[in-house]
Amino acid sequence: MTVVRISDDALAIACGADRVARRFAELGHEVVRVSSWGMHWLEPLVEIDGFGYGPASPADVEAILADQAGGLCIGKIADHPFIAAQTRLTFARAGKTRPLSLDDYAATGGWKGLERARTMTPEAVVEQVKASGLRGRGGAGFPAGIKWDTVRKAANPRKYIVCNADEGDSGTFADRMLMEGDPYLLIEGMTIAALAVGAQRGYIYIRSEYPHAIAKMRAAIRLSAQIVAPFVLEVRVGAGAYVCGEETSMLNSLEGKRGEVRAKPPLPALEGLFGCPTVVNNILTASAVPFVLAEGAQAYADYGMGRSRGTMPIQLAGNVKYGGLYETAFGVTLGELVEKIGGGTGNGRPVKAVQVGGPLGAYFPPALFDTPFDYEAFAAKDGLIGHGGITVFDDTADMAVQARFAFEFCAIESCGKCTPCRIGAVRGRETMDKVIAGDRPASNLALVADLCETMKLGSLCALGGFTPYPVMSAITHFPGDFVRESADAA
Repeated sequence: MTVVRISDDALAIACGADRVARRFAELGHEVVRVSSWGMHWLEPLVEIDGFGYGPASPADVEAILADQAGGLCIGKIADHPFIAAQTRLTFARAGKTRPLSLDDYAATGGWKGLERARTMTPEAVVEQVKASGLRGRGGAGFPAGIKWDTVRKAANPRKYIVCNADEGDSGTFADRMLMEGDPYLLIEGMTIAALAVGAQRGYIYIRSEYPHAIAKMRAAIRLSAQIVAPFVLEVRVGAGAYVCGEETSMLNSLEGKRGEVRAKPPLPALEGLFGCPTVVNNILTASAVPFVLAEGAQAYADYGMGRSRGTMPIQLAGNVKYGGLYETAFGVTLGELVEKIGGGTGNGRPVKAVQVGGPLGAYFPPALFDTPFDYEAFAAKDGLIGHGGITVFDDTADMAVQARFAFEFCAIESCGKCTPCRIGAVRGRETMDKVIAGDRPASNLALVADLCETMKLGSLCALGGFTPYPVMSAITHFPGDFVRESADAA
């Protein structure tokens, strides 16, 4: 009997992993469902004795077992260039462990960070997070240790830890992969945060479009309840509003209110959930904490560049040959990620643009591919790293249409609280329609630029404030796409 390892990740299942697993089981072999390695172009990926075969179908099973599926064999998975070149700290268990196995988690260093944190003072735990240089992995890159320290010093004894798992950016899937593949890591990170700031309860806010992640996290919370006690965790399911990725909108939703942005101050660290001091962290931020506590702040800070320390799970998507999750230290260039690691476009056409940071991220042309993946380097070129999603476009992309999409997306997802976002996005879409139709393009593009400045400076949150990034980068780097003949001239 052969032991066969196949992922039960949602993407693998969507590609047919359950059918492949069922065929192996029908032939009398033991099937172990594990987390995903993150090589999505190879799913369903079958692993036998460390060797990988993919993408596999039920029709390939007999050939794989007979060692006659040469075209599907990728050799030792751990030696594959896509895996071997990574620096996996947050995703160290990816592809290796059963997601809900407490034994697997403990055998691979799980709970080590929590155990160390329990021997330290809350202040010492916070200082370790500060010294590591860990910054928020959800967007703005705010230092996690400073946020924790603010909550720790708050006078109100009632405090909360909230994990924002409302992963709504296009081309992002790291949150989902971690919740489905290594849920105890997130639980451990949140529990360490609770010890550090004196919180008694935590919430994980997951978008409703992630049913597998919701089920995994609820099961993991139940199975680990005695380990993390007295800290109590609960999953709350969002209704799919993109704006709830913004922390105050999410807090409103958690309280049962309409998901709309709160004015700041007060900061959530002082008056957050139910008016109490609250640590709000992204999944990738909270899940980096166990390594910091287990191995020490310096071990984490040794990776990266400048003020961007540690590693970033980068998600390669769009028209890219090797789409998947690639975790590496900050400093790798955008060109290396797209051309070398991602393999260029999936259809072989030239890369025209790369959007980094989700639907509100800037479009970078190949001329900027020497930009290092670093918060400050991207900001210097009017871009943002955001959640680490990279979406690749080939030379057939119409950047004027993409700029219009940014306005349309903002108009649809706006919570409506502030005028620059609520009205600006609609007017922007209407003006871009005129540009695309060839109606006075120069004057209308000037109007778009003025509108973007108003949205950037006047919006309450990043939804309206960041919409100018894709719009203005498309206009700046791809001006030829905005030169249109009018309908009359045609």
